[in-house]
Amino acid sequence: MHERNSVAELAKTLREELKCYSAGEKLPSSRALVERFRAGPVTVSRALAQLAAEGLVVTRPGSGAFRADPRTAPAPTGDTAWQEVALSADPTTEHVPRTVDASGVLVSLAAPPAGVIEFNGGYPHPSLQPERAMGAALARAGRRPGAWGRPPMEGLSELREWFARGIGGAVTAADVLVTAGGQSALTTALRALAPPGAPVLVESPTYPGMLAIARAAGLRPVPVPVDAEGIKPALLADAFRASGARVLVCQPLFQNPTGAVLVPGRRAEVLRIARAAGAFVVEDDFVRRLVHEDAGPLPPPLAAEDPDGVVVHVGSLTKVTSPSFRVSALAARGPVFERLRAIQVVDTFFVPRPLQEAALELLTAPAWPRHLRALSAALRTRRDTMTAALHRELPALALPHVPSGGYHLWARLPEGTDESALVAAALRAGVALTPGRPYFSAEPPAAHLRLSFAAVASTAEITEGVRRLRAAWEDVFSTSVFG
Repeated sequence: MHERNSVAELAKTLREELKCYSAGEKLPSSRALVERFRAGPVTVSRALAQLAAEGLVVTRPGSGAFRADPRTAPAPTGDTAWQEVALSADPTTEHVPRTVDASGVLVSLAAPPAGVIEFNGGYPHPSLQPERAMGAALARAGRRPGAWGRPPMEGLSELREWFARGIGGAVTAADVLVTAGGQSALTTALRALAPPGAPVLVESPTYPGMLAIARAAGLRPVPVPVDAEGIKPALLADAFRASGARVLVCQPLFQNPTGAVLVPGRRAEVLRIARAAGAFVVEDDFVRRLVHEDAGPLPPPLAAEDPDGVVVHVGSLTKVTSPSFRVSALAARGPVFERLRAIQVVDTFFVPRPLQEAALELLTAPAWPRHLRALSAALRTRRDTMTAALHRELPALALPHVPSGGYHLWARLPEGTDESALVAAALRAGVALTPGRPYFSAEPPAAHLRLSFAAVASTAEITEGVRRLRAAWEDVFSTSVFG
């Protein structure tokens, strides 16, 4: 955050000084600017790049930066009204809708205003990311022979092998396809497995981004309830029979948003029911590496216990590293693998090789296990801090399940609560929340909030955020609910 502010401040100063320069006049050298403003070379470089992007300066390699020529008058604004006709259509005739609702995804991607505590974030705070290790890995990767060449379409063999070992069972490198992030992998999987208009079974509640993917592909999400032990097998069997679906998307480990882990007695049942229905199970194993320090041994992925190719496995490095480190894997056995591969090739060709090389460098560095241990301890501390603060400040807020992995808590609001009113009041009080409604594909049974404890800077910020949430609560509801 400090680096971004420094860049903005320097760019603002230089922007004012440019008014004294003639068109084409040379600015002081980067070294002179570093000395004058006591800024780092990277800060100076980024400030000049920002001014260049604004069209105020022109940089010439080996010569320096120069005041750009005055801008010409802007071109007349065109008439884009015709697009309303071109983009509209009778929704009853559209198998794949052209209008996509991304609101459920944007809630956890959009940065809140300055000073607002981020309880709605979907990624760990930069202080929890292995930034130094990633930077070193990227630098080493760039020097590898052939690092900037075209990679194999399926991904680098060493990286595919790493993902296969992490899944276990009979999965081999030949069953793995390297993809650009979990969202991309889920999109590819649903396109491969279900035609437009088909039903797809989803956990209820579930990840809004997956619901958005399904609806954007013209699929019909059919909810199957989840409790503290994962998806309910009896209701899953009923849903397959009633809908005729041939795909189930689930998160057996630290489910988003409930944090539930599919218990051993249900794991085999889910696979048996899907196999009997002739259906695939898309296993979104998105937070396996965000396990808390006190979790104990984790169950293996469902894919490791599936000999018949029922499971299409999705695993990702993004949550445990950085939002921009978009490296993930699709694993599948049988003819479906070729369909997955073909869709990825058509959509994106391949994941950039430098990023794959950087992933290999990071995963094989001594810093990687240290990062996992530190993250595991930090997540446990943050979870405990938020749980204690909520019990203390908001005892009327129910926490049905406190997970031992992941980065958030799923809280149930008292009956009759206006979820949207509380979210709006919280934002006014300086804390951003994620409402529960987007996590349900049908009518929700109650109002909920998803509270992230990983996107904030510290445990002190968690405590302050809960205090602000209590203030918002008191602003919306009677204080009598506290008892």
